[in-house]
Amino acid sequence: MNGWTNFLGRGLIALLFVPAGIAKFVTPGPFLEHMAAHGVPGFLLPLVGLFEIAAALSILAGLFSRYSAAALGLFCVATAVIFHLNFADHAERTLFLKDLAIAGGLFALATSWPIGRYLDDAAFSERRDATLTGAS
Repeated sequence: MNGWTNFLGRGLIALLFVPAGIAKFVTPGPFLEHMAAHGVPGFLLPLVGLFEIAAALSILAGLFSRYSAAALGLFCVATAVIFHLNFADHAERTLFLKDLAIAGGLFALATSWPIGRYLDDAAFSERRDATLTGAS
């Protein structure tokens, strides 16, 4: 059951970031306006979109998922600090806390090893076992 629960959790993370990344390509206007209003250069938008899609799919597939989770966690903290510091606005305060909560979950995922069946396990367990036993 842990494996399925873990996969479901990783799928829900991907469900947040993959559509968000795609939206940055399909309807870039609102994102560019929001970025400009906060002094973030618009040329970063395609990179952010690609990053969100690639990192989320990495987490879903379980390939380099720890690194992707850590990177997305840092991204969420940066998003909170850059875009959601207007604490007088209740919605902004909620978005700030939501981004920090997501970052916390991603950091927990990044530091938990192994917590389920990852492709990382299969790809690197032989090398890890060989290193631990001294075999080559």
